[in-house]
Amino acid sequence: MMKEILAASHGVKQVICISWGAKYGALFINRLYAMVTRNITPPFTFTCFTDNREGLHPSILCQDLPELDVVKMPVNSLGIWSKARLWGPKLGNLQGPVLFLDLDLVIVSSLDHFFECGGANDVVMARNQTTPFRRLGQTSLFRFKVGSLVSLQETFRADPQGVADKYRFEQRFVTLNAPSGVKFFPRQWVLHFRQDCRWPFPLNYFLAPRMPHGARVVIFPRGLLPQDAIEGRFSANSRNSSPLNHIIGIFDKARRGKKTPFKYLRHYIRPTSWVAEHWRE
Repeated sequence: MMKEILAASHGVKQVICISWGAKYGALFINRLYAMVTRNITPPFTFTCFTDNREGLHPSILCQDLPELDVVKMPVNSLGIWSKARLWGPKLGNLQGPVLFLDLDLVIVSSLDHFFECGGANDVVMARNQTTPFRRLGQTSLFRFKVGSLVSLQETFRADPQGVADKYRFEQRFVTLNAPSGVKFFPRQWVLHFRQDCRWPFPLNYFLAPRMPHGARVVIFPRGLLPQDAIEGRFSANSRNSSPLNHIIGIFDKARRGKKTPFKYLRHYIRPTSWVAEHWRE
């Protein structure tokens, strides 16, 4: 299948990302580019659609954010609906299949295999790990052909808030409305850090999160970033503490917040050195 996929993109593996605002910036983009470079067989391109090019590695192909023509984006929605900018009939000067990567994921093995699944016209998604009994995809990593999702963008543009209220997450909207349906990459290729890597209670106090065999990419959704995993924080808002100190915190209402005692105890991870080994320039 790789020959067919690459033929549609002039023999080049096309990797893209998108960045807007100040949440991530050059550090995340440059590290993503470095991880791609270490884990892909040339020829390839790495294109970032962004509103701020300051500090980016000179080899990154920067292009302006695609127009979306939406007056008001959805509010009070969990989905990352600005990704809809990528669903238009054109995507800069790119043609054919592109592999989209979120800025906060960690690449731990070769990306070449993501250009082997399905055909050149297919939408191929990572499995949504939080819904194991439903056929839903994850847009932290997915491949699509430029221009193949125009109908999704048009539907979203017609009623942004209504679409967001109905589907909540943009990945659910893509999965259920892609014109020719979706296919999925093997489940073990794209893993969820909290679900697939950290140990359950009480092992989380003794063992650092593991990197399961067969993993190629690890995603970090819902408020946990790679640096938090490196330092041993369950989220950006939690503190880095020793196992004993965290257990003692169960008696501190200010630290435990609204969590039940068991949920508080589960929300602990030890520092994760293998994330630091991969998440770097």
